[in-house]
Amino acid sequence: MVEAATHARATVAVIIPARYASTRFPGKPLARLGGQPMIQQVYERVRQARGVSRVVVATDDMRIRDCVTGFGGEAIVTGNDLRSGSDRVAAVAREIQADVYVNLQGDEIPLDPGLLEDLILPFVKSDVAVGTLKQAITEEHDLLDPNVVKVVTDSNGDALYFSRSPVPYLRDRHAGDNALVPGLHWKHLGIYIYRAAALAGFAKLPSGTLEVTEQLEQLRLLEAGIRIRVWETKHASLRVDTPADLERAEQMLTREGARLGALGEGGCK
Repeated sequence: MVEAATHARATVAVIIPARYASTRFPGKPLARLGGQPMIQQVYERVRQARGVSRVVVATDDMRIRDCVTGFGGEAIVTGNDLRSGSDRVAAVAREIQADVYVNLQGDEIPLDPGLLEDLILPFVKSDVAVGTLKQAITEEHDLLDPNVVKVVTDSNGDALYFSRSPVPYLRDRHAGDNALVPGLHWKHLGIYIYRAAALAGFAKLPSGTLEVTEQLEQLRLLEAGIRIRVWETKHASLRVDTPADLERAEQMLTREGARLGALGEGGCK
């Protein structure tokens, strides 16, 4: 157990992995969204969250590094042979010191600082080593979409499993029935929080069969018997996996610009 006093003084570094290469969307972190590179949208929104001590972009590409430093952000170049976003975060953690590290993917745009606060604030008060977020699924197409990762938790809030499949499966569902049951089905948001020792340990673990099969890095921990606490958030985020997602995100930011607060134009071209 970690003493409560240590929790209260925890330094929290948010690391944003951002790769240039992407099968579905090459150059995604530099794509323009709301008048800025997408990586700047993520970076600036993270800085608004309570409990964040430092924000760093972890990238394998000099173009992204130059973009980040161009708008006044901090970036560290890592190797390009790392297995996952959390492995990239672990590489950065060997260069910068913190008590707690948050892995927020560069294509997960928090629309409210409360999204990060819903993870950071309870985590630093807890005795768990790894945490993440879930959100209620409200649309059946999200449940059935393999790009939307689902999570099942136990009565303590610890993850039992993550999957691209629609879990839990409704065995007695009849043809034509909705596959979604409110309160039963949850999507996992691609944000993780680690204590320093847990992050270093994660990077040393071998990739397990489940991680390789589902292509979900968090399954490496579950296969190794390491618990992941899952907290709920009601705050929205924008996930951009494809150019079509970027178009939808642009439309959402345009519609809700006044409520969300405009960040202005800037960044790299």
